[in-house]
Amino acid sequence: MDLLLHNTLTNQKESFKPVKKDQVSMYLCGPTVYDHGHLGHGRSAVAFDIIRRTFDYFYGAKNVTFVTNYTDVDDKMINRANKEGITVPELAERIIPEYEADYAALGIKVPTILTRATEYIPQMIELVEKLIEKGFAYVVDGDVYYEIEKFTDYGKLSNQKREDLQEGARVAIDKKKKHPHDFALWKAEKPGEPSWDSPWGKGRPGWHLECSAMSRAKLGQPFDIHGGGMDLTFPHHECEIAQSEAAYDEKFCNYWLHNGFITINKEKMSKSLDNFFTLKEIFKKYKPQAVRYLFLTAHYRSPIEFSDDQLTQAENSLKRVHDFVRNLKNSSGNDSAEELTATFIAQFEAAMSDDFDTVKAIAALFTFIKEINKLNISEKEATKILETLKKTDTILKILPQTEETIDTDIENLIQEREQARADKDWNRADELRDELLKKGIELEDTSEGTVWKRA
Repeated sequence: MDLLLHNTLTNQKESFKPVKKDQVSMYLCGPTVYDHGHLGHGRSAVAFDIIRRTFDYFYGAKNVTFVTNYTDVDDKMINRANKEGITVPELAERIIPEYEADYAALGIKVPTILTRATEYIPQMIELVEKLIEKGFAYVVDGDVYYEIEKFTDYGKLSNQKREDLQEGARVAIDKKKKHPHDFALWKAEKPGEPSWDSPWGKGRPGWHLECSAMSRAKLGQPFDIHGGGMDLTFPHHECEIAQSEAAYDEKFCNYWLHNGFITINKEKMSKSLDNFFTLKEIFKKYKPQAVRYLFLTAHYRSPIEFSDDQLTQAENSLKRVHDFVRNLKNSSGNDSAEELTATFIAQFEAAMSDDFDTVKAIAALFTFIKEINKLNISEKEATKILETLKKTDTILKILPQTEETIDTDIENLIQEREQARADKDWNRADELRDELLKKGIELEDTSEGTVWKRA
């Protein structure tokens, strides 16, 4: 199937053509691990988990290489570590497991390769050396800057012209720079900061440098897809292109994908607006799978308006899906669902191959559920439907992840009620129904028997 994806570089949908036949290479900018992961991190992680899983679905997981990173040294890391009186590596070792736990809760598949910036210092130094050698970078007092005026394509990703970049508008003015938007490739050592030896003296890498070095080391150049949040388009991704293409005289990557923001009251979520929520805070109130589901209800490039109402709706929708799956296991009719199942899988695959459109995919799923609920399907058909749902859930990850069980005393009460109904002791049956409801178990009497679900 032809996969279409929206390339930020061209601002249009394009057919995906991998660099290597039947092989997919992806790189995602990961978080800077100075604090707990927030909803924005979760949104980006889920968006690209969906994209990665879609490629797994169509190309086979063994043919997809997905690389992401942890930025474990930068200004924010240093400031936080100094504030807490610990080292930067100690801060990273504390925060990274928290991200891993949050991502696991959201159903994020473990990356093929997970890198840390501090493990690739030699590759970063090599890249800087090439840029100096080719005249794209200059050294000032142990700092090394990239000279954007030397790269004629600077601005092509964000669609900006160098002459339109206003001095001081997005960056602090630094008189050591030839142009205010020249960016640091290497920063000279300062007291209390981690540092490494380099040809320009002790220092540490600039943030933009890190992803260029790590992606090339693991995927080569060019590779297929580079992803991240829309806020990274400029300057981060713009700078990655400039330094990688100038150093190696070849295209950096072929497709750029960017996910939309989380908004609250129509404003981008941020600490400065005090509308900032960590994933841990949200998970205390809502199931992580409901958070994942909420992210899927908007196209990955669109903003998501976050609210308690939205998450409550997500939990209710997820419950409908889980109830449907549970009820399938009690089917004993004669109706066939072969045509409906074929239609659903075709609609699902068409949606996911069209720029990973989870909105249309979920709409197809609920139409399928609605139509199946009108039938009295056979046990054999129910098994086929469940297998189809499991196949699509290798992308969505919204089905019940474990077989749900009930305590023995609850099971005994359900059986006692079944016997009361068989004995036509309706008063006792009603009493048992009410007792079970108080214990969080809701019963539904169907023609095939009584089905339970969590209230």
